[in-house]
Amino acid sequence: MPLSAFGLILLAGVIHASWNIAAKKANGDARFALQSGVFLMMVWAPLGIAVGWDVVPTWGWTEWGFVTASGALHVVYYVTLLRGYRKSDLTVVYPLARGSGPLLSSLFAILFLGESISLTGLAGIVGVVGGVFLVAGGPQLWRATQDPARRERVHKGLRYGVLTGAFIAAYTVTDSYAVKVLAMSPILVDYMGGFVRVVLLLPAALRDRAEAARLWRLQWKYALLVAVISPVSYVLVLYAVQQAPISHVAPAREVSMLFAALIGGHLLREGDRLLRLIGAAFIAAGVIALALG
Repeated sequence: MPLSAFGLILLAGVIHASWNIAAKKANGDARFALQSGVFLMMVWAPLGIAVGWDVVPTWGWTEWGFVTASGALHVVYYVTLLRGYRKSDLTVVYPLARGSGPLLSSLFAILFLGESISLTGLAGIVGVVGGVFLVAGGPQLWRATQDPARRERVHKGLRYGVLTGAFIAAYTVTDSYAVKVLAMSPILVDYMGGFVRVVLLLPAALRDRAEAARLWRLQWKYALLVAVISPVSYVLVLYAVQQAPISHVAPAREVSMLFAALIGGHLLREGDRLLRLIGAAFIAAGVIALALG
């Protein structure tokens, strides 16, 4: 992987962890996703217009099909992620969401596509599973004295984390194909996909306009922060995809789990910070080993 691509991924990792922490603190739902989507369209409109003025009119059914699919997948991913953050801790949901995508892809290829796996890849699977165990609570999982409410909160985080990871894998493949094979602009894939996201999320706000307005007043600072920095993170990754193989870029992105576990655990004061940080490191190392194996 070129050093420039790795640098883009590291910067994207810090930004990605930061906007996820903001989304967690907002404690929002689909209406928060809509608000951040509207702000994104407004804030990044000058860049979107400048890059797309001569390009978007030339798009055909293929390009619009990928933009629509990308927008739809991002909506389901974001709403699932936000729900996970409301039900559980960021230091549980985030590592699972980031680490389960590559793991699920590898297991699918081995079980159904007849692909083989090396000892390095097998060690990667063990690393991810071990990391998940630590993030979930480690040895405390077997202690009868563990608080039932806390245990249920962790279990919900596991479920939502894995489900979010499945959608991450789906939109990563879709968007990577668009920018690498179709040579579409990473900026336009993300920005134009934002219009699709807003249209799909609009009904959630229209069902109860008074409540939506109240939440918007409470959450607008977090939504604005997400709108400003989240596109930067993802566009940097898509530019890295243009410089390096997807199989190398996707696992390297998991460095963001370390930033989230470290920064998020400190800012949000979630329990078992050290154990979850170690678990996130195991998941990240396991995902990288999967890519090498």
